[in-house]
Amino acid sequence: MSKYPLFNRELSWLSFNHRVLQEAGDSSVPLYDRIKFLAIFSSNLDEFFRVRVASLRSLLALKRGTQKKLSSDIVYRKGPELLLRRIYKKVNNLQEEFGNIFRNEIIPELNKNDIYLINENGLLGPHESFVTQYFREEVAPNLQPLFLTKKNKPIFLKNKAIYLAVKLQNDGKNGKEKKSVQHAILEVPSDILPRFIVLPEADGKKYIIFLDDLIRVCLPEVFPGYQIIQAYSVKLTRDAELYIDDEFTGNLLEKIKKSLTKRQNGFPCRFLYDSKIPKSFLQILKTTFGLSNEDLIPGAKYHNFNDFFTFPNLGPEKLSYDLLLPVKSAEFREGISIFDTINKKDVMLNFPYHSYDHVISFLEESSRDENVKSIKITLYRTANNSKVIKALINAAKNGKNVTAFVEVKARFDEELNLQNADELEKAGVKVLYSFPGLKVHSKICLVNRLENGMKKYYAYVATGNFNEKTARVYSDIGIFTANDLLTLELRKIFYFLSKKSEKETYERLFVSPFNLREKVNELIEREIENAKEGKEAWMILKVNSLEDKKMIKKIYEASACGVKISIIVRGICCLIPGIKKLSSNIKVISIVDRFLEHSRVFIFCSSGDNKYFISSADLMTRNLNRRIELCFPVHDLNIQSDLRRIINIQLNDNIKARKISKSQKNKYIKIHSEPVRSQYAIYDYYKNKKEAHEEIKTILIQT
Repeated sequence: MSKYPLFNRELSWLSFNHRVLQEAGDSSVPLYDRIKFLAIFSSNLDEFFRVRVASLRSLLALKRGTQKKLSSDIVYRKGPELLLRRIYKKVNNLQEEFGNIFRNEIIPELNKNDIYLINENGLLGPHESFVTQYFREEVAPNLQPLFLTKKNKPIFLKNKAIYLAVKLQNDGKNGKEKKSVQHAILEVPSDILPRFIVLPEADGKKYIIFLDDLIRVCLPEVFPGYQIIQAYSVKLTRDAELYIDDEFTGNLLEKIKKSLTKRQNGFPCRFLYDSKIPKSFLQILKTTFGLSNEDLIPGAKYHNFNDFFTFPNLGPEKLSYDLLLPVKSAEFREGISIFDTINKKDVMLNFPYHSYDHVISFLEESSRDENVKSIKITLYRTANNSKVIKALINAAKNGKNVTAFVEVKARFDEELNLQNADELEKAGVKVLYSFPGLKVHSKICLVNRLENGMKKYYAYVATGNFNEKTARVYSDIGIFTANDLLTLELRKIFYFLSKKSEKETYERLFVSPFNLREKVNELIEREIENAKEGKEAWMILKVNSLEDKKMIKKIYEASACGVKISIIVRGICCLIPGIKKLSSNIKVISIVDRFLEHSRVFIFCSSGDNKYFISSADLMTRNLNRRIELCFPVHDLNIQSDLRRIINIQLNDNIKARKISKSQKNKYIKIHSEPVRSQYAIYDYYKNKKEAHEEIKTILIQT
């Protein structure tokens, strides 16, 4: 395998996060959306350190031989130490770029619109009394300052909380103490109060201050009798990896519940500090909190930029993207049963361009329809106050036999999923939980309806979760079908999930870990054989991540044999395109724009009989080996045409597409032709299609 070059997974992920940062630096993006991309970048980086960097650092404690054995899939071939050094270097470069965008672009643009984010030194007369009152009434009751002394017991810092490390000196006025420098730590209560405080307007201008800086102004009230020398912002990120994938015995649900209580207590993996802090003070913090040199990461004055998701929007509408209202599908008509529509033909929805209300309506109609006998569904991530959960509860209350498979290993959503599961069980829903060693990542709903005394099954399968909120910002594809051959095999998946069978065989569906890898390999192999015979041979793969070594090897083999390959990848791409005699027939692009590209689509030439699939699975080892995933065939010719059209639009994007090259430098694709911004072009396509359908319907009614 070593002769097949691969780009390192972690460095490729950092390259993806750089694409997110590029959006924050793009002056054509509305100001408040640029701020949102800063928040996404910061949130992504936090998770990267909590999971990936923490996993790499855990390898350092192992023997070299064990390191190599465990890390062959994830670590630089020269070892985790060198990889970590490269990661830290890349992260530092990204943080510098982040700081430059924030200070030199975002702040001036806010100022141009009479919005000022000021610090503790920028308060105006009208602000001072407001700050004092706000501090005394709202902030002070939530502060618990703690002096750092050698007598202290070990102090525990909360994960991702912001602290002010304060250097101060007593004033010696009581005559008993000599003036001496002391140090204290103070948590900024941003989990209770807003991170950004809107101050009174002055001269028609709007002012905002960080909660951190508001506290800095009032530190003399926190430490009476002390002179405040300086306060520096620090933050600790802790290991969040639960290592559940390695658990193969015992009650997995109980393990999850216990692990959740430990997550906040994970090992330190990044101590971010203001780079202006004196070395002597940093050493005190390092000793007090039991940190190592590897934990210490220099930063700027402010941390937790993911709080910029809540930055107050005080500007005119022009500073945000125009609202794009989701289009109602022309296939579903008011007053006509969803089941009647699906029974006639398959229907595809493309979010966020289409309204997710159609999925909710499918569940709600199923919950009310007296002919519906059962509903089965897989739940990976759901929204807060979820309409999906409510519909399932109503179905159970209406006497339907409802079964929900709840994945309690969905990272960072375990707690919400457990709450949902508890609510469902109380309503009478049969809840199934995770398998040891397997995650259920497929997105399937199967409804059993009695028609003319016979059982009829209706299904909805998708690339994205049953989540009406993320459906407004994630691009995903869902398909409704009543195809008997496909619903039969979907039933087999639920047989397995309910543990009524140990393993199922599938002829039409590709289901990991059973046959998905094998079937995709067969499709690639067919393209290879056709290329060798001089026939037309090509394939298009749209995924979130491409990391699996065996799959990459097969794609390289296809390219070397002359198969033309187009890949659209949002995130990780370990495949290296453009290598002579190996990957010169492979072109890879990545689109990062207003919506999060999340759908997976596979299209194969197949001797002119094109094969189309949508998938919940990325081409990653974990998806192919350790998850229940579904790759679903698309047979309807109209849907195939629709899929090809939207994929072609994306392949021709010359506004937001980046070329993934050997170096992954994220250069924009700039072709001197008609501009194509794929997400807007796809929205216009569906909007025009809906309008044309309405126009035809009006003409038919009139005639």
